[in-house]
Amino acid sequence: MPRTSRPITVTLGDLQERVEARVKSGAYASASEVIRAAVRALDREETALNDWLRQRVEEAFADPRPNVPAADLFKRLRQHHTKQVRAGRNEKA
Repeated sequence: MPRTSRPITVTLGDLQERVEARVKSGAYASASEVIRAAVRALDREETALNDWLRQRVEEAFADPRPNVPAADLFKRLRQHHTKQVRAGRNEKA
């Protein structure tokens, strides 16, 4: 069967030892197989993260509570931060 992709060169740096160890253990037949498995795992991780983020955004849009103006939110955050900084200074004193 003809090859469906072309070879590429990848500089792995410190990761090369880990790839070689996986091949040496017999878990994978080649470095290419390790890299393909790694890319598939990265795809799964990114899909899971995107699904999680999408769900959170949908929940936020469906939230019936009224929106908080950004200016009010940032004011509350600055007040909270100031309080935290002051509490930290009091602990050090």
